[in-house]
Formats: sequence, structure tokens, C-alpha cells
Amino acid sequence: MKILLVEDEVNLLNTTSNYLRKEGYLCEEAPSYLAAEDKIATHQYDVVILDLTLPDGNGLDLLHKLKALYPDTGVLIVSARNSLDDRLTGLDLGADDYITKPFFLAELNSRINAIIRRRQFKGSATVVFNEIEVLPDAMQVKVNGNLLELTKKEYDLLLYFVTNKNRVLTREAIAEHSWGDHADSADNFDFIYSHIKNLRRKIVQAGGTDYLHTVYGVGYKFSST
Repeated sequence: MKILLVEDEVNLLNTTSNYLRKEGYLCEEAPSYLAAEDKIATHQYDVVILDLTLPDGNGLDLLHKLKALYPDTGVLIVSARNSLDDRLTGLDLGADDYITKPFFLAELNSRINAIIRRRQFKGSATVVFNEIEVLPDAMQVKVNGNLLELTKKEYDLLLYFVTNKNRVLTREAIAEHSWGDHADSADNFDFIYSHIKNLRRKIVQAGGTDYLHTVYGVGYKFSST
């Protein structure tokens, strides 16, 4: 899952982003309003963690722009204890939840997981596609009930495909989602092909069906038809 962390306090930004990466997220950073505005104008995220108090702009304005571009993106507001009105306005604008400073990183992680479950998995703790079962909390995949051994990238790719089933995903979008905001400017996307090839092989060897269809010149589609 790809997260944008908007936070101007450098120590908190570094501490939180390091923690989220250890938890398995792909975490991009924006230390200012302008940096965040540039990020959301050109990239899409599963969840945005948004500090409302930024030195060069109002986080609520950023939330409004984000929701206009990507209404399905989850948003977790980070605010000071004395900013109840801002938190309520943020929820009215479409934010999913809020957390007040100071906070425990474990609580932040739990709230992010809850947002992802609601937004991406319809509230379920598992994502099931025929014989394939993905368990996001454990970062595990089962095929016909048997645990599949995947690398982190193979797991990320499969989760991205399953949650976007029946949609054509461009190679640029796949690269950006799994490798970061700058991956889409790579000279080629051969590195994606090798991971997908291994993912297909492991699923088939476990008795599963290869649901990944190559859309020539564009990307891939995960579908049973």
C-alpha cells in the first residue's frame, strides 16, 4: 500500500515514515503544503496522512483538492488537541478519521489499517478472489488454502491487482504504486515483468489459475475472463 505523509515537523516526519516503511508500506513524504500539492497533482495514493497545520498553507485546502482529484483515497487527519473545529471540517470534507498529536505510532498504524480495510476491502480482513485469499494484516497469501511463499514485491503486486480486479493497469501505474513516485520515469519497465513472471509461476505451481492478462502495449489486467 502506498501512503503519502504530509508533515512539516522534520523529526516526526522521519520517525513516522521510517516506522511505516518497517510496517511494509511504501511511504512518500511531503514536508510542506506546496510539496504535498505537487505530489497529489501527479500521483495517486491509497492513504494520505495529513497534518492540517502547515507553515505554507492550510491542510483543509489540500484535503479539498485531494478529494476533487481522488475521492476514493483514504485520509487520516493529524491535528493539534485544540483544533476540534478543523477536525470536524476535515471529516465533513471526506476525511476518514483523525488522530491528535502526540500519538503512538502503533495507534497510527491501526487507524491506517482500518481505513484501508474500509476503503479497499469493504471492511473485511481478507481479500478473496476465487481460490486466492490475501490476508493483508499478516501480509500472507493462500492458494486453495495453502500458504504461498512470495517476496514483498510479489505480495504488493498481487494485492494491487486483486484490489483492482477487472481494471487495466498501466505499467507506469504498477511501477509507481509498488516502487514509488519516481518509478514511472524509468527508461523501461522490465523489472516489473520479472516480478510478475515469478508471481504467475508461484500461483500456478500452487494449483491456482493465472488470472493476469497482458494488455499489449499498455499493461496488465487481473480477471477471470
